[in-house]
Parts: sequence; structure tokens; C-alpha cells
Amino acid sequence: MPAPPEDLNVLGGPLQPCGMDPVTGFYRDGCCTTGPEDVGSHTVCAVMTREFLQHQESVGNPLSTPRPEYQFPGLRPGDRWCVVAMRWLQAHQEGVAAPVVLASTHQRALEIIPLVVLEEHACDVPGDASQLL
Repeated sequence: MPAPPEDLNVLGGPLQPCGMDPVTGFYRDGCCTTGPEDVGSHTVCAVMTREFLQHQESVGNPLSTPRPEYQFPGLRPGDRWCVVAMRWLQAHQEGVAAPVVLASTHQRALEIIPLVVLEEHACDVPGDASQLL
């Protein structure tokens, strides 16, 4: 299901879904849509890597840990997830940024991360994301 038409990606086109297995997004709609309730800006569609997940754990953001009360299954390498823009930027600055799906990354991410930085980590995600492991 595509995002509402007013939601654009960092390339200026319609925001594409990020992930449905597990279902991602601040609103758990599969897209990195955002709004006033999303103070963390969960706007970067990232493909999880082992290094990124370990880094997030080390900075107090245990993305691998299931949190059923938030409909959060815990993530594994290869999963696509809408991550907080500032957390992704921190990982980039520390050399462990996860690959980014630009068509699925909300334009609001550009308030925090320059497009050129996102483009450095851009990937096309194959149907079988295990190829990225």
C-alpha cells in the first residue's frame, strides 16, 4: 500500500513502501510516513546489517530485541525498517550506516541528513534481501 500522495521521498517522487515483513513505519503502515506525533523522525528506510544492529544496541537502541507492546518483532539482517534519521546519521558518522532505499525514505529525513550522504548508501533492494548479508 503506497503512502498518502502528499508524502514524498528524498528524490521528490511518491513515497514507496519500505517493508511489510515485518511491518515497519511509525504508523505501522509499511511506509516511512511521518507526522507531528513522530518526534523521532522515523523517516529513513534502512536495510538492516549485522554491524548497524550491533551499533544501535551499543548506543541504547536495541533493534534486535522484540517489543510486542509496540508491535515490534525485533530485527535481523536483511529486514527493511524505518529508522530514526538522527540514529542513522550517528551510525553513518561512526562508519556503520545501513544501506538506504531512497524511494522509500521520506523527504523529512533531509532536515537532518544531506541527500548526498543518503545517496552514498543507496541500494536497490532485491526481492530476496538475504543477498545483502
